[in-house]
Amino acid sequence: MFRSLRKSIRNRWKQYQKARQAARKAAAKLRAAEAKAAQRRAELKAQIAAAAPLRLVVGASGISEPGWVATDIDDLNLLAETDWRRLFAPASIEAILAEHVWEHLSESDGLIAAQHCHRFLKPCGHLRLAIPDGYHPDPAYIEHVRIGGSGPGADDHKVLHTYHTLSQMLTKAGFETQLLEYWDEHGTFHATDWDPAAGMVHRSKRFEKRNSDGVLRYTSLIIDGRKR
Repeated sequence: MFRSLRKSIRNRWKQYQKARQAARKAAAKLRAAEAKAAQRRAELKAQIAAAAPLRLVVGASGISEPGWVATDIDDLNLLAETDWRRLFAPASIEAILAEHVWEHLSESDGLIAAQHCHRFLKPCGHLRLAIPDGYHPDPAYIEHVRIGGSGPGADDHKVLHTYHTLSQMLTKAGFETQLLEYWDEHGTFHATDWDPAAGMVHRSKRFEKRNSDGVLRYTSLIIDGRKR
C-alpha cells in the first residue's frame, strides 16, 4: 500500500514539474513576444515622427516603396480608431495606400476603414485603393479572386467590388473619387496615366509581370479618394 502511495506521489510530482516547466516556457515566450511588439511599436513611431511627408501603406505585408511607412494589422487595425489615435494625429497623413486589402473587409467594415482614413488624412490628402476587379471579363480571373476563390488569400475575401460599389463606398466616406484603372460592365478596360510615386500598385496594367506581353491577364480596380 505504501509503495503504491509513494509511486502515486512521484507521478504527481513529475506531472507538477512538467506543468511548471511548460508554464515557465509559455511565460518566457509571451514576454519575448511582448518585448518584440514593444520594439516594433517604438520603431514604427520613430518612422512616423521622421516621415515628412507622412505617407502610409496599410496591409503592407512587408512591401513598401522608399519614403512610405509600412504597417500591418498587428500595427494598425483599420477598424480600431484607438489604433489610429495611438499612432497619428487627425489630419496628419498625406497619403494612404492599400493594395489588395479592402477585399478582406466586409462592405460595412470597408466603409468604417475608409472613414478612419478620411479622418486622419490631411485636407487634399488621398487614399489609393487597389482591389480585385469584379468586372474583369476573364472567368479564370474571377474564379481566382472571388469570395472563397481558388487564388492565394481568396478564402478570406469578403467582397468582390466593381467600380460602381467601390466609388459609392468612398463617396459615402466623404471622398471625391477618381478611377485610375477598371473594367466596366461591358468588358472594356479603362486606364489613366496615374503616378506610381503617389502610391505604387504592383498588380496593375503597367507593373504586373503577367501583363508583360500586352494581354491584361491580371489587373486591379484602382481608385483614388481625395479628402475635400
